Amino acid sequence: MDELDLDETFESDEETVTAAGVLNTLQEAWLNEKLSPEILPHKAELVQCMMEQIEQMEENIKKLDKNDFKVNLHRLELDRIRYLITSYLRTRIEKIECFPFTILESENSSDPEERVLSPSEYTYTVEYVTNMSTHFQSILNGMPQSMRNINVHQIMIKPNLESHVFLKSISRVPSVLIRYESDNREDEISLDEDSQHILPYKPIADFLKNGMVKLI
Repeated sequence: MDELDLDETFESDEETVTAAGVLNTLQEAWLNEKLSPEILPHKAELVQCMMEQIEQMEENIKKLDKNDFKVNLHRLELDRIRYLITSYLRTRIEKIECFPFTILESENSSDPEERVLSPSEYTYTVEYVTNMSTHFQSILNGMPQSMRNINVHQIMIKPNLESHVFLKSISRVPSVLIRYESDNREDEISLDEDSQHILPYKPIADFLKNGMVKLI
């Protein structure tokens, strides 16, 4: 939609991308996040880019004739983009609230370039964990002394990385090592480009994060 400036280009350190390209990338990130058992590296820069684009698109709509039937189509497209952004951010918040201690522990032990939370998400996680810990401690204080030895690690919920996911290979993956704990054996498989598979999440997690596969 040219009127909505989805052909506008953005300069990055590596390449020039269009707003439509950013939207497609964000949509893929949203689907990966929805279908992944763990929280994935944030795409805050894509969200910010599309938020700025929404503002520009709204300004462009104001300049159109209100009787033009395209106005409603453009507004529907805006609503779709807003839903995508909101759903993506909500999914990440839900994971933070489900696995707060696990995520915060991982973030604090990771190098800055390996952290998955955006700065605002990290701040939210710290505050959430602090509030949960305070509430948990207040409950323990009201219990008999013999029952106050429970620590955070005993109640820490972790994502199930062994759950199976449906994926599509974007590029050829020459080697994926699948471990079978039940009979203590391993299989090595390759994923052809554009092939689809149902596999345990853990062996393909790194390939998902580096863009070699996507969840569907």
